[in-house]
Amino acid sequence: MPVLYDMGLIEQWGSGISKMQNLCTTAGIPEPVFKEYQQGFQVEFRKDIYTEEYLRGLGLNERQIKAVMYVKERCGINLSSFKTIIPDVSDKTLYRDLQGLVEKSILKVIGEKKGRKYELK
Repeated sequence: MPVLYDMGLIEQWGSGISKMQNLCTTAGIPEPVFKEYQQGFQVEFRKDIYTEEYLRGLGLNERQIKAVMYVKERCGINLSSFKTIIPDVSDKTLYRDLQGLVEKSILKVIGEKKGRKYELK
């Protein structure tokens, strides 16, 4: 690969990966996935599929959609933070909403009982 550097085709060895990650974060899309592929590697760019329209199409209620939007912004949610954005609903209902998102493979559970948090899957 020094040949590519000598030809001026790359700026610096290894700087492209962090540059791609930073640009994706800045653009508000998921970071790329890097996979070994044959004798090299493959970079997979993904768009953010969790738009309100897409989530409605999955049959989610408005509370669940707000929860997903919150997770996208803040990288996680727990029951107490969900309660701050949806204050007039019981904890039991909010918990069921979060569990529904887990069942639909949108969120994953991190931790146990009191320390439980939900993140995008």
